[in-house]
Amino acid sequence: MAPAAAEQEARPLRVGLVCGGPSAERGISLNSARSVLDHIQGEDLLVSCYYIDCGMNAYGISPAQLYSNTPSDFDFKLESLAQEFSSLSEFADHLSANVDIVFPVIHGKFGEDGGIQELLEKKNIPFVGTPSNECRRAFDKHNASLELEAQGFLTVPNFLVEKDKLDKSKLEEWFRTVNLNKENGKVVVKPTRAGSSIGVVVAYGANEAAEKAEGIIAEGIDDKIIIEVFLEGGCEFTAIVIDVGTTNNSQPIVLLPTEVELLASSNSEIQEDTIFNYRRKYLPTQQVAYHTPPRFPTEVIDCIREGVSLLFRHFGLRDFARIDGWFIPTPATSLSSSENGGKFGNTGYGIVLFTDINLISGMEQTSFLFQQASKVGFSHSRILRTIVQHACSRFPSLVPSNNAWTALFRKMQSAKQAEVIQNGTCKQKAFVIFGGDTSERQVSLMSGTNVWLNLQGFDDLDVTPCLLTPANGYFSSHNEDFNESACDVWTLPYSLVLRHTTEEVCDACFEAIEPERVAITSRLRGQVMKELEQALRKQDWFAGFDIADEQPSKYSLQQWINHVKEANAVVFIAVHGGIGEDGTIQSLLESAGVPYTGPGPIASRTCMDKVATSLAVDHLASHGIHTIPKDVRASEELLQTSLVDIWNELKTKLQTVTVCVKPARDGCSTGVARLCCPEDLEVYTNALRRKLQRLPANCLSRAHGVIEMPVPPPESLIFEPYIETDEIIISNEARDDSSRHLVWKGEKEWLEITVGVVGKRGEMHSLNPSITVKESGDILSLEEKFQGGTGINLTPPPASIMSEDALQKCKSCIEMMANTLGLEGFSRIDAFVNVRNGEVLLIEVNTVPGMTPSTVLIHQALTEEPPIYPHKFFRTLLDLAFARAN
Repeated sequence: MAPAAAEQEARPLRVGLVCGGPSAERGISLNSARSVLDHIQGEDLLVSCYYIDCGMNAYGISPAQLYSNTPSDFDFKLESLAQEFSSLSEFADHLSANVDIVFPVIHGKFGEDGGIQELLEKKNIPFVGTPSNECRRAFDKHNASLELEAQGFLTVPNFLVEKDKLDKSKLEEWFRTVNLNKENGKVVVKPTRAGSSIGVVVAYGANEAAEKAEGIIAEGIDDKIIIEVFLEGGCEFTAIVIDVGTTNNSQPIVLLPTEVELLASSNSEIQEDTIFNYRRKYLPTQQVAYHTPPRFPTEVIDCIREGVSLLFRHFGLRDFARIDGWFIPTPATSLSSSENGGKFGNTGYGIVLFTDINLISGMEQTSFLFQQASKVGFSHSRILRTIVQHACSRFPSLVPSNNAWTALFRKMQSAKQAEVIQNGTCKQKAFVIFGGDTSERQVSLMSGTNVWLNLQGFDDLDVTPCLLTPANGYFSSHNEDFNESACDVWTLPYSLVLRHTTEEVCDACFEAIEPERVAITSRLRGQVMKELEQALRKQDWFAGFDIADEQPSKYSLQQWINHVKEANAVVFIAVHGGIGEDGTIQSLLESAGVPYTGPGPIASRTCMDKVATSLAVDHLASHGIHTIPKDVRASEELLQTSLVDIWNELKTKLQTVTVCVKPARDGCSTGVARLCCPEDLEVYTNALRRKLQRLPANCLSRAHGVIEMPVPPPESLIFEPYIETDEIIISNEARDDSSRHLVWKGEKEWLEITVGVVGKRGEMHSLNPSITVKESGDILSLEEKFQGGTGINLTPPPASIMSEDALQKCKSCIEMMANTLGLEGFSRIDAFVNVRNGEVLLIEVNTVPGMTPSTVLIHQALTEEPPIYPHKFFRTLLDLAFARAN
């Protein structure tokens, strides 16, 4: 017995992380699982990763696959790179034998409807989260609404539409009973059993509501749809609740809720319904802002927290959940009646309604879970480990494993502290700077946040996130004639980084130093932390809070550089476009003797100018490196000249039928479009004239998605021939007993690729290229590049498309280009490649490439031998900066 006990005492906890699933949310599930893996895995906790595809087949996968942008990146090759289970029952048997506890991170169907929970329960496998029966009760929005009403809660009036059972006359009668005009009354139509706002639309009148309900059913999203009153004037909120009770005695504590402020377009000509849809949730644009805690009266916040806690208990939820709802300052006509007077949700300031129960909340890096947890003292790692440990404590069979894990964790922490004391060394300071005032600033925030979180894991680093903003804090105009007094830099506390947009972070900085708001937030934070500490200190495994309540600090750009220099720090530059990529910041840091990541000022300046980049490598044609002809025109010229004449000039000069237009000094696919005729050029020019934030889908002659536009409009534009490439399709139709395969005709021979280069100047190494697959339209959209769970990249190029010889030739050309341009540290080169001979046609060079959680750079680093995981990749880039400085 003694050896067994000793083995148990030293053994780490084994967690099975399960993601994917059959719903349209599987891409978000992949992102959530990646975030969980990043923040819980360690020597004391070993994570095994599993994936369930849309056909309900289960696989054991490498952790590397979680860094894909979408399951389509690897779905078609699962048979060759994953461990396939013959059935879900065999999968459950495997889990029973190989993990201590399962952490399901499947959103929507099979994840939140009780499916995977029932599978695990039948095999007596411990898991994180709510049991199957309780999941079923809470997941169905219509059934949950009925139960809420029965329990005395105010609810949103709704009408249920079931497949093949729609009665138009009853729907019209419902419109009358809730005081809505049956011709144009405004309602929300949504699936009863789907998350992430998938399928949620606005409708006007009974006929349109019926059409949209039937449309959602026809799409296969759900066969039960609810039509709800649109809550005009309401404020949406969401609240995370975690269980801190002992054994099976639930004790839910609600964190600080978040107000979701939906922002309409600033352009009055664009009509948009302000609903919190999929795009607003997962793409960082100025269409939504979050406020934690909400800007509601304290009585309302207390009501929200009390209601969420009651619902958690009533529905029998476990470990954690997220509950959404609305605060209506002035009750809508359809909600105000004498019979509602005694129901829960009435406050002196309006009413509180609860609408959605999320059994497995999203866990992307800046999700509500982490935003709210960081406000009350929990880092990403600490809140996730707290949830896992609490789940373990509910299963008597896991108590020894949980105790062993806790003992191992404490032993490791003691060893680290002893090492620091013994060595007597200070941590190396590093600053990650992101933001700026270009149209790329939102992606810059995503990149900087990801870099900061990954570098935080190194015990020898002290990493500070920093936001670059215009001096007045007002993001409106890009200052081409930069001077250093025009910028400020904020050093940020942990919780302020986890926001949706740079505007939000900047506003939060000013808010954090505003006395009245500080007092309210501090009081609410203290209240929640006290509740948490009183409950959690009873648990042997609780390691305390690890996020301090700090204030942001503001510097001028030059003051910040001086501050960095005094700290003997290194700067990780994550500012895309503008002064972050045109050599300005690089020059200032170099003058101060501060080491920084990426290329120097000259290479940065050259690559920022797409024309200059082409000229710099134009002489390499004999080596297989080619450039695309360009025509640069001032935007003002388009606004003042005959567009038909300009179109004819472009066709003649560029020798092309269709044209690709892009801003001369911008990236991120903003303002990039394919133009096929003078009418397309007119639509594009009108968008510039009207300063539109985006072009609606399919407003040009060829089908396309929404095109985000640079705001303000760029001073100059580049026109190029549109390069035709063969479409690549990831097919899910059965072929030769396989459900996944690539369809590619190979007639054009050219494909678009993006490839990272890493190393010292003159010794740049090409990573494996990624083929970018456009899912809709001719131009890679902003969503496909940066929205989590969207956009397909094939890394490395499949052998069925590009031979090994062509691949090596391509990488050789990329390295020659990088060294010719004087790149160092890291950069990303976008090009077309000839799949037959490996020759390349340069598109552009990004000296501060995207570093978001699912960026292709990470995909490519993971295909190296041995694989380079994100934290090591970013550390390598930091070390290259040190090496250059020394």
